[in-house]
Amino acid sequence: MRYQLKIFLISILFFNSCSFNKSNSNVSNKAVFKYNEPGGILWLDPAKMSKYEDFLISQQLFNGLVTLDSNLNLVPSIAHSWDISNDGKTYTFYLRKDVFFHSSNLLDDYSSNVKAEDVAYSFLRISNPATASPGRYIFDFLVPSYKGVVVVDDYTLEINLIKPQPSFIYQLCLPYGYVVPSEVVEHYGADFSQHVIGTGPFLLNKWKKDVKLILSKNENYFEHDNQGIKMPYIDGVSVTFVKDRNQEYINFKAGKLDMISGLDEDGKDNLLSADGELNKKHHELYYLKKTAWLNTDYIGILVDDSINKVLNNPLKSRQLRNAIGYSIDRYKLVKFLRNGVGVPARNGFIPKGMPGFNEYKIKGYDFDLNRALKLTKDLPKDKITITLSASEQYKTLCEFLQNEIQQIGIKVDVDIYTNSALRQRVANFDAVFYRKSWVADFPEPMNYFQLFYGEYFFPENGTNYYHFKNKQYDSLYLKASMEQNQKKRYSYYKQMQQIIHDFAPVIPLFYAETLRFYHNYISGVSSNSMNMLNLKEVKISRQNIE
Repeated sequence: MRYQLKIFLISILFFNSCSFNKSNSNVSNKAVFKYNEPGGILWLDPAKMSKYEDFLISQQLFNGLVTLDSNLNLVPSIAHSWDISNDGKTYTFYLRKDVFFHSSNLLDDYSSNVKAEDVAYSFLRISNPATASPGRYIFDFLVPSYKGVVVVDDYTLEINLIKPQPSFIYQLCLPYGYVVPSEVVEHYGADFSQHVIGTGPFLLNKWKKDVKLILSKNENYFEHDNQGIKMPYIDGVSVTFVKDRNQEYINFKAGKLDMISGLDEDGKDNLLSADGELNKKHHELYYLKKTAWLNTDYIGILVDDSINKVLNNPLKSRQLRNAIGYSIDRYKLVKFLRNGVGVPARNGFIPKGMPGFNEYKIKGYDFDLNRALKLTKDLPKDKITITLSASEQYKTLCEFLQNEIQQIGIKVDVDIYTNSALRQRVANFDAVFYRKSWVADFPEPMNYFQLFYGEYFFPENGTNYYHFKNKQYDSLYLKASMEQNQKKRYSYYKQMQQIIHDFAPVIPLFYAETLRFYHNYISGVSSNSMNMLNLKEVKISRQNIE
């Protein structure tokens, strides 16, 4: 590896007169895309990222070997091509020769050019326990020692796994698969997040946490459009961190933001029609992009018999769990509570928008009150009370669910907590029936199926919060995790979906959709069902350039 310790300086600055006070925050004659991130950004170092908001900004700053297009197809990025061995255990990537890191005084002409050793360093950094990266799991199945990641030559990299893992190449699209320069990382150490250098279409200009983040155009970015024009087209990106969603909406209407994503109640009723489309009165100013999102909203249930016996939890009854599933009218939920945004979850736990969805979907929960009543006819319903827990923003949803479930004669209480308090209660098994959602990290169903694998009990071994364990399911999970043949793998997925439905450790409610509202002078923004934000092809009409 190369280690040259010099003084770090970003050489491309077009916002050098910019400060974070309001009067100075705009730059004249520059095409700057402006959006707000209410959830804030914790890290710019891809090794440390775990929040969706961090993921969103990361793809503006970095590239991996491969990436996903708007249809969730794998496409080249730093690697122009790759091979996968017949046994699925060896991946060989062939790198482009025209990819360069952002300008830095720590990098000379040779070290600025991205090579296989940079990729190897980046991957081994993630897999190193000392880095404490949330993405270390991606490289859990590397062949030990130097044989796991092999630099064949300057522009060829080989990765060897101890067993096939069909989801591996999709996981390389996460920030943990991004390439960083060893010289800069080693120089700044824990402060690399404040001084990131990547290869992406934009580079870090300024960042003050919870105030503002400014990115400037990477003049040396390697990608071109179909006409041979270099990307990105715009000069920069400006991100604010206003937590008040109503104020965010006001800023969007005033033209201080070019895009907003999601809405509070006031904005929802103003911008959206009853069927979830943009109100016609706004068509002259804005447009809406609504996309399937790999995000399932559901009720999670603790099904661990040993804990439930201690708690005397009535939800230990499989019949009761299934009855609850059939008692909920998901069409009514989506139409009236969500203004038509979302898709009723009728086909299992894996959300619509996942590649291959139609091949492994099942007949899940339809609203069927008679069936729900039959399932509970032998239960002492007058003695049963269950408590539904949720965070503050889902109070209305939970009151709806409360009324639906009580139709079968079961009393339901609703407890509302802050986000952090709810997380703690779920972690401590104090909340055993709770509203939750799962957003995919990568577009492969195993991202969801891992939640129910019997060896991944939370907190010791993974994210199986429900403590669901089923021998048939676990066997199918292991087969699917190694199966290279897609048709066979999908058949395993369908069987796993059915087991989850039958035993009901979760009750799916709806598959989410993303809403992004843009001013009509913005064009070229692309996204996908991962709800990512691709800004390298964005254009801003000249009359609206600052």
